[in-house]
Amino acid sequence: MEVPCVRVPRKEGEETRHRLAEEDLIDDDYEIDVEDVSLYIPVTDPEAVDDDLEIVARPVEERDDQVMPADLLEFDPSYERLGKAVLLDEDDPDRAEVIADAVLESDLPVETVVNKASKVKGETRVRDWELLAGEDTEVVHREYGCEFVLDLAEVYFSPRLATERHRVVEQVVAGEHAFDMFAGVGPFVVPFAKRGAEVVGVDVNPDAIEYLEENARRNGVADRVTAINGDVREVAADGEYEYADWADRIVMNLPHSADEFLESAVRLAGDECVLHYYDIQHEDDPFGPGERAIREAAGPEYDVTVETRHTVRSYAPHELNVCLDVRLER
Repeated sequence: MEVPCVRVPRKEGEETRHRLAEEDLIDDDYEIDVEDVSLYIPVTDPEAVDDDLEIVARPVEERDDQVMPADLLEFDPSYERLGKAVLLDEDDPDRAEVIADAVLESDLPVETVVNKASKVKGETRVRDWELLAGEDTEVVHREYGCEFVLDLAEVYFSPRLATERHRVVEQVVAGEHAFDMFAGVGPFVVPFAKRGAEVVGVDVNPDAIEYLEENARRNGVADRVTAINGDVREVAADGEYEYADWADRIVMNLPHSADEFLESAVRLAGDECVLHYYDIQHEDDPFGPGERAIREAAGPEYDVTVETRHTVRSYAPHELNVCLDVRLER
């Protein structure tokens, strides 16, 4: 089977392997291969590999000796990976402990195991976690070449949305004014800035804003990022901030209630602005409610063109998480 690999001269192999390991990009399911003067290192996400490294598709051997949690259990456990943390969602505490033990005994590069102890709650959308292994709930996550530090117990973050975030990021061009109305720790803000945009991120959670500022520094884009702790409706209405008519691109990733903020989005939008509007709706009409709400909020001041109707994922039985990419033209 062909898999994406980084090809480097053998003399640079150890340095490159260490570099990819630091980025959490090595695909441990496959063996590193050697041929003539080249080393081939399998990677999980070729798009996140730095541009100075060569990517090739190559057949490599699967690893036979890697012990996974399922190898130590009588079942295949369900979990998410976030950096060097494993996230469980188990109602049975005894079963969670058994899975945590197997994760730590396996060959997964994991230091922390947590189990969900509550649903997402409150205005800041955080949840409670039970710490089963590790010192705390702070983790470092790498995504498409960006590094994010965050505390699971203090901020909201979903690794499942990485592909969707990247889809939007690829639309950004240098020099844009971009505004993330619910910025969190910066998974849209930071890569937007890395593409050369000037970005404002707002969030009601002060811990998220602290991490956003830290993540902007970590990724070398602090000079292009403004982080504001507050309700975005107040920021949009407050002349002190001077962001009315400012944005070329706006992200509204607050499914279930983004429609409550459309008036503010219209106030922030410049003469031409792309709006990324996230929603959760019944599968019978997943896009209609959002599109109608946008047209009502933006008209008659703006012409509204829906450029993309995109299904992000299944959210619940008969419910879909969707995104509308909408162009507003005054």
